[in-house]
Amino acid sequence: MGQDRISRGEVIIAGIGGMGVLVAGQVLLNSAFQLYKHVSYVPTYGFAKRGGLCQSTVIFSDEKITSPLVDQAQVVIILDSSQFMGFEPRVRPGGFIIVEQTGLNADRDRDDYTLCALPGLEIAVSLGSTQVNNLILLGAYIKLLGAIPEEIIEGELRRKYQDNEKIMARNLEAFRRGLELGKSAA
Repeated sequence: MGQDRISRGEVIIAGIGGMGVLVAGQVLLNSAFQLYKHVSYVPTYGFAKRGGLCQSTVIFSDEKITSPLVDQAQVVIILDSSQFMGFEPRVRPGGFIIVEQTGLNADRDRDDYTLCALPGLEIAVSLGSTQVNNLILLGAYIKLLGAIPEEIIEGELRRKYQDNEKIMARNLEAFRRGLELGKSAA
């Protein structure tokens, strides 16, 4: 825990399908529990059973969290670029949007936040699984904003996937590639 640790973080993770969004949110949530006194996690699913809009809101804070819901968050991570226009209003002025760049063809409506369009899906394909895009973009977030030490996230990935060495190794590699991506984007 460094002196530059933020006292409160708010992250919305959004995408289509759901499992990647939920896993990234849960990994962030369980990691934040190790550093912060107050943590909340709210997953939200669309009407479709599969392939619909899904989001996770994670808040971690040194102070009591008065509501687990936020209209706008400090950071919005968008795993599917088709959701950019719907989630751009959800970032707070001065905040960050980290978005998958594949298929991103929407123009920004605002310029009061930092936009990081990153090739997470391209890296995921090179690793042999599009399913790890969530951990790549989570890694980029961790490196760009330093909200949670990367060692804590890696420890949570090890704990979560301890029963499957192959998946654990793949997910750790995806997260580490995301850290590299975040470092080059910074």
